[in-house]
Amino acid sequence: MAQWIDIGSEADLQADSGVCALVETTQVAIFYMPKDNKVYAINNYDPFSKAYVLSRGLIGDLEGKIMVASPIYKQHFNLETGQCFEDDTVRVDCYGVRIENGRVEVSLTE
Repeated sequence: MAQWIDIGSEADLQADSGVCALVETTQVAIFYMPKDNKVYAINNYDPFSKAYVLSRGLIGDLEGKIMVASPIYKQHFNLETGQCFEDDTVRVDCYGVRIENGRVEVSLTE
């Protein structure tokens, strides 16, 4: 069962971009697409550069899937699954995220 953690206001999100939030001890990159009414959450750690930078990456579409490009070495990660497009053996954790009553909530267990 998901345990939802309130991390802030919907107003804290950046439209069509990413922000980073510390959820318990985990850095979470949150991406907000208001036109599609979608929000995504993945681990902020880039396994290629070994830096916490994915929230600063560019979001877009690759092979018809929503993704973020790492700002360092430019690997692409699927925002729905965390899978790296360039390397099948690499994946970042994905988390449940929702907006309830104007508040952003993340679940590290979903």
